[in-house]
Amino acid sequence: MLCRRSGQLPHRIEASSLSRRKLLLCLAALLPAAPAARAVTQADAPWAASFIRMVGSEIAAIIAAPGPPEAHKARLIGLIDRVVDVPGAARFCLGRYWRQASPQQQRDYVGLFRAVLMRAVLGRINNDQQQNATTPVQVQVERPQPRPDSIYVPTLIQRRGIPSVTVTWVVNTDANDPRIIDVMAAGVSLRITIRADEAAFLQRHGENIDTLLQALRAQACDDCAPPSGLAGR
Repeated sequence: MLCRRSGQLPHRIEASSLSRRKLLLCLAALLPAAPAARAVTQADAPWAASFIRMVGSEIAAIIAAPGPPEAHKARLIGLIDRVVDVPGAARFCLGRYWRQASPQQQRDYVGLFRAVLMRAVLGRINNDQQQNATTPVQVQVERPQPRPDSIYVPTLIQRRGIPSVTVTWVVNTDANDPRIIDVMAAGVSLRITIRADEAAFLQRHGENIDTLLQALRAQACDDCAPPSGLAGR
């Protein structure tokens, strides 16, 4: 089960904060499967829109490929590691506490951050695959919006009978090695939400990083089990 109740954590983050965090993590899997893009100019960094379309197409190809579920899972994990700046996102989310953490705590945190993210993304992709069998999703990549240190790539996600949703993918500015660094929905940033939640948790627990790691480890134990029902299962 992807989204477990926060009360199951021994050192739980606030239920409302965890719900927002889970929602945003779930949105991180709603990448487009070969969407149609609007025309953009060179100044709009079209490579960023092409990158997002490429990621969505690769996810669709992996899910549609023959083979056992574990093979799909391994390929999806490899893709996520390649297109998402997981270590950078982890450092950002731990905020000022990153400098306070020991090298071992930093390594543990990045590993746990990655484990929870992977489980959320894989679970959501699996869930969307089942829903799309009866109600296909239509996704359109909107005009990229360059910023000083990133590029926003909005996508409009439409499913019949459900209100449209705009999810914005925040991409770094390196056209030679593009990476997703954040996801935004309704103006809410995934990494800022996580950083605020974890800072609040640490402040309630004497800024003890080991306590945060223990809470995340408990969450990872729930979330790291291989998701059921991937393509082919």
